[in-house]
Amino acid sequence: MRRVVVTGLGAVTPLGNSVDETWKNIKAGKSGIEKITLFDASEYKVQVAGEVKNFDIADFGVDSKEGRKMARFTQFLVAASAQAIKDSGYDKEKLAGEKVGMMIGNGIGGFDVIEAAFKKYFEPGAGVTRIPPLSAPEFIPNEGAANVSMLYGIEGPCWTLATACASGTDALGNALDMVRSGRVDICLSGGTEATITGFGIGCFMVLKALSSHYNDDPHKASRPFDKNRDGFVMGEGSAVLVLEELEHAKKRGAKIYAEFAGYGASSDSYHITAPLPDGTGGAKAITRALEDAGLKPEEIQYYNAHGTGTHANDSGETKMVKLAFGEHAKNLKISSTKSMTGHMIGAAGAIEALFCIKAINDGFFPPTINLDEPDVEGGCDLDYVPNVGQNGTINAAASASLGFGGHNGCVIFKKYEE
Repeated sequence: MRRVVVTGLGAVTPLGNSVDETWKNIKAGKSGIEKITLFDASEYKVQVAGEVKNFDIADFGVDSKEGRKMARFTQFLVAASAQAIKDSGYDKEKLAGEKVGMMIGNGIGGFDVIEAAFKKYFEPGAGVTRIPPLSAPEFIPNEGAANVSMLYGIEGPCWTLATACASGTDALGNALDMVRSGRVDICLSGGTEATITGFGIGCFMVLKALSSHYNDDPHKASRPFDKNRDGFVMGEGSAVLVLEELEHAKKRGAKIYAEFAGYGASSDSYHITAPLPDGTGGAKAITRALEDAGLKPEEIQYYNAHGTGTHANDSGETKMVKLAFGEHAKNLKISSTKSMTGHMIGAAGAIEALFCIKAINDGFFPPTINLDEPDVEGGCDLDYVPNVGQNGTINAAASASLGFGGHNGCVIFKKYEE
């Protein structure tokens, strides 16, 4: 089996428009949750979200005129990809002639574009003639990856995968298989999402999935595993990893962040929104990832939790971890970085995989902030690294994502060794 390593990282998140800025704020336990500014949420029960701030696509080598032809989720992906490609030591010219592909996760697509087009369509006396002509090619989920492909001349497979909140994780797992199989030597993979619109927030609000009790104290709103949690907080952004076959990376002298060791997936076959309460579905994904990586449960030091802050997820995921890791679950350092970024939906698994890699590199366990009173009675009784991060040796880290519809994915990274 061909070994796969990570040679480039890129990110746009509520905590910063680069990997370094985002990771610095993660280590500091800073919240990226604020009052919503992207639309007027004053009449909404939910008024907070993890917005990307001070973002300009022109800062990432894209002409502003061309940027206006991209939906927000596409702009984020283009920016994260540009960072990752540069970080890997590649550029458009160096990628030419290489076997390069893309595998991107996206849960929803261009809600901002759809919403704007609908408003035009339903204007009195307007109708179909007022729909902006580029609406369709801007809002469809594959357009993010397509734009990156065109910008960098990527001519290999260029795919977009949708498994709701597990999209980023499943995209990485499928990209791993693409490199292992030899279909490509290099694969850009990750996720992107931008659903903080009136309609997007409204859909999840009426589903009663979002936090609504902390509108006056946004930094406290995302509180996974805490007794006083009341739902997840919507986030947005993108994260991209450059995955590369090991010998190919070594031949060009690339820096190697970590080895992508394993991936596992499963389906709950249970409910359209709720996870299996006993955790058996997600546990299968973790167990399969461990088997794929050739690792024992006790060889994992850090687990980045899906940790949304909903009652169903946090208790079910704790059971899932106990089933997959057995007695070792008590020794694991577990954290939900969604307490700081919010839930970036299709990009969540990608940014959390990136955090696993940074955790390995820095020997640092990120905190779960706002964990003031763990919900022990609700079954949340493991070590979630409350409020303050910790230093320690991390040789291998796992990250799992659980999506609406029962999609479960888990990726495992380990410290690179010859």
